[in-house]
Amino acid sequence: MKKVKRKLGKYEVGRTIGEGTFAKVKFARNTETGENVAIKVLAKSTILKHRMVEQIKREISIMKIVRHPCIVQLHEVLASQTKIYIIQEFVTGGELFDKIVHLGRLSEDEARRYFQQLIDAIAHCHSKGVYHRDLKPENLLLDFQGNLKISDFGLSALPQQGVELLYTTCGTPNYVAPEVLSNRGYDGAAADVWSCGIILYVLMAGYLPFEETDLPTLYTKVRCSNHAFVMC
Repeated sequence: MKKVKRKLGKYEVGRTIGEGTFAKVKFARNTETGENVAIKVLAKSTILKHRMVEQIKREISIMKIVRHPCIVQLHEVLASQTKIYIIQEFVTGGELFDKIVHLGRLSEDEARRYFQQLIDAIAHCHSKGVYHRDLKPENLLLDFQGNLKISDFGLSALPQQGVELLYTTCGTPNYVAPEVLSNRGYDGAAADVWSCGIILYVLMAGYLPFEETDLPTLYTKVRCSNHAFVMC
C-alpha cells in the first residue's frame, strides 16, 4: 500500500533531513512549481517553554532582510495551532564542515573561492545591519554547483537605535572573537570578520588554530592571540 504523503498548504512533506534540540527539518516539494524545499518545524510549546519567541521572530525578520546568492533563502513562514513552519531553500551539497573532514585542507584556489563567497555574503549582511555571530563550517552549506550558502541566523543580531556595541556572549567557542569574551561590548561586524578568518585558516590548514579540551584554556589562548596581534 502506497504511503500517502502529508500536505502543508501547497507543499508535499517528506522525510526528516535534520533534527536539532528545538526543531526538525523536513524535505518537501512545492506542488505548484515542483521546487524542492526544506521546512524547519518548530513546536509552539517548545518555543514558549524555552522563551524563544523573540529569537524566532528575529531570525525570521533577518532572513527576510538578507537576500543574497550565498545565503539560504527564506520562501515563507506558515503556522498551525501547534507549530511554526519556516520554508527555506533546499541546499543539496551538505555542510562545508563535512568536506573539510573528508578532504582535510582544501587547495588554495578552492579555499579562496569559498572565502570570497563568504566575505561577499557577510558584507551584504553587514550592509543591512545584520551580524551573524555564529559563523563556522557547520553553518556553511554547499549547493549542487558547489557554491557556498550561509545558514542558521538563530544567534544573529539586528541593529538597535542608538546602540553601537553588542553585549551578548554567543557563538561557537573555537570561532568566537576575543572581544566577545571580554564582557565590555563588541562590534558585531568585527566579530564576524574574526570568525571568517578562523574559517579561512581551517580551509587552508585543515585544523583549527585554537583547540583545547576545556573551555577556560581555549578562551585564554584566544584572548592571548589578540594581545599578540596588538603587540605586533
